Amino acid sequence: MPLILPVKNKLPVIAEDCFIAPNATIVGDVTIGEKCSVWFNAVIRGDVNSITIGHHSNIQDGVCVHATYLKASTNIGNYVSVGHNAIIHGCKLDDYVLVGMGAIVMDDAVVQSNVIIAAGAVVLESTICESGYLYAGTPAKKIKPLTEEQLALLQKLPHNYNLYSSWFTE
Repeated sequence: MPLILPVKNKLPVIAEDCFIAPNATIVGDVTIGEKCSVWFNAVIRGDVNSITIGHHSNIQDGVCVHATYLKASTNIGNYVSVGHNAIIHGCKLDDYVLVGMGAIVMDDAVVQSNVIIAAGAVVLESTICESGYLYAGTPAKKIKPLTEEQLALLQKLPHNYNLYSSWFTE
């Protein structure tokens, strides 16, 4: 069973149709929308500030989602894919975003809709990642406009994760 705990009397609110892996941890002031998936060893820790995840988003294996005490909540939009072992901390991810494996997005950063953050990239505090671009590197920089194929991937990937999660609930 996943570890789902209240913190200071705030229990996570998770839509009934979500897939939560048996060893995921979700605690505190967390809201997760419909048809989301939280994968193995992911931690969503809403102890020091709120965390909101929209509909159809996936938080993949080993991801850590946290916030900053008295400073920065974390807001993840709809149709967002957060890749394996990424860190999402006190930032805002708009709709149709892909955060690549091992990437880090820091406090007060804003990743606008239709953006790909490359694997291993580090988005520094207060960075604004402009819609329609690929960001990569340490620190992350705007590399190039997204191709039609990449934009299609942003639309398709969340639906793939809905399919994958269905394999565990059949």
